[in-house]
Amino acid sequence: MTRKLQLQIAHSAILKYGLAVGSFALALGMALLAQRYDFRNVEVPLFLFAIAITAWYAGSGSAALAVALSITFFDFFFTEPRYTFYITTSDLPYMSAFIAFAVLVAWFSSVRRRVERELLQTRDHLQIEVAERTQQASLLNLTHDPIFVRDMHHRITYWNRGAEELYGWTTQEAVGKRSPDLLKTVFPTSIDDITAELLRTGRWEGEVMRTKANGTEVIVSSRWALRRDEQNRPTAILETNNDITERHRREDEVKRLNQELAKRSLELEGTNKELEAFAYSVSHDLRAPLRHMAGYTQLLQKRISSALDEKSERYVLMLLESAKKMGNLIDDLLAFSRIGRAETQKTLISMDQLVKEALAEVRQETEGRQITWKIGALPNLYGDRSMLRIVLLNLLSNAVKFTGTRVQGEIEVGAARRNEGEVVVFVRDNGVGFDMKYVNKLFGVFQRLHQSAAFEGTGIGLATVQRVIHRHGGKVWAEASVDKGATFYFSAPKPREASGDEWKT
Repeated sequence: MTRKLQLQIAHSAILKYGLAVGSFALALGMALLAQRYDFRNVEVPLFLFAIAITAWYAGSGSAALAVALSITFFDFFFTEPRYTFYITTSDLPYMSAFIAFAVLVAWFSSVRRRVERELLQTRDHLQIEVAERTQQASLLNLTHDPIFVRDMHHRITYWNRGAEELYGWTTQEAVGKRSPDLLKTVFPTSIDDITAELLRTGRWEGEVMRTKANGTEVIVSSRWALRRDEQNRPTAILETNNDITERHRREDEVKRLNQELAKRSLELEGTNKELEAFAYSVSHDLRAPLRHMAGYTQLLQKRISSALDEKSERYVLMLLESAKKMGNLIDDLLAFSRIGRAETQKTLISMDQLVKEALAEVRQETEGRQITWKIGALPNLYGDRSMLRIVLLNLLSNAVKFTGTRVQGEIEVGAARRNEGEVVVFVRDNGVGFDMKYVNKLFGVFQRLHQSAAFEGTGIGLATVQRVIHRHGGKVWAEASVDKGATFYFSAPKPREASGDEWKT
């Protein structure tokens, strides 16, 4: 204990016992003064008053001192024989009654003072709590989120501004009403089950439907919190709401659109299959008469070649070339339709090996040309080997074809980094390129960006590439400039067992 605290305790004790001595001395002086002027029997009330004052302000210890002093000096000054401390037998009942009454007054004053002090403390605590509750209520009232409090019988005891704005009832109209009745609440399950969960866990969350004052229905996300008193008894429920009506409407609209989209997708899938079957059937059926045309034209050419003049010979050659082009077109259409109909047989593929095979086939078209090939390291890829071989053949054939006007052709095949979960392969050339404003037409069937007289082809190759890559879950795109070459990219998901080392193979 510090010296300062010791001094404070000593000072407090001096004041308390000083009050006892002072109040007694004042009472004694007034009693003696009254006796001198012949006022009788006033000493007892004066001493009792001094004892009461001491007990009230200084406590029971100081009151005991005041009682002792009052008894002693009452005997000395006011009982016979006076001015002695001698007590006769006849004085004993009177002295005992005085002592008992004095102790009773002191005890009553002390208890009354303690009760009053406790009442003052309780009042102060209540004022503090009321102020805190008022401040909390005012803060809750600032938010636009609906918040209200109800008792365990669901009668509303607090209703903030956010609840007024959402539901349309004022505080005066809402307080005292049962919330399920006022709001016509529709719960997702029985109220008994919700109450049981609330009592068990102290909270509950869910979506409920309610009716506003104007009759419109709203869906709210409701959160309940249970309040308990000091004896752990449930006393109130705090509920906060969030209007999710618009969100539900959007979700329902999205569901409806998804259902409609799924329906249309099925219809388109059916139509697409019908078109593919039609294209396959037509292409297949066209082959026989086309072969007849080409075959009989060749026979006719051999039979009457000596009788044909130059112009007639050119006509026959044009017939044969057109038949050949028609045959190529039919073959490409059949291949295109087969890709849409065929099942993919996916395996782990070495792209290095697949490029070598495609190059061996494409190089047959490059005899007599000067082409520099640059083949970079390629990652493995998970997919259908025969379909991906068609992709590489088409892209490499295009690169060879469109570098035909270059004295020195340059074609590069490599891998590029894009996203972590996919593989990107590119084929780059220094050919004639194309204008990027027409890039969207590149991958359509029969779409050509160059004159057929300058570069042969059916216009189906890139459409086939796109279809294959889409079936593998990837994308195809191109970058180019006029007369500055082009780069074609395709991506596919990286194999699960792939690692970073595959980029270094």
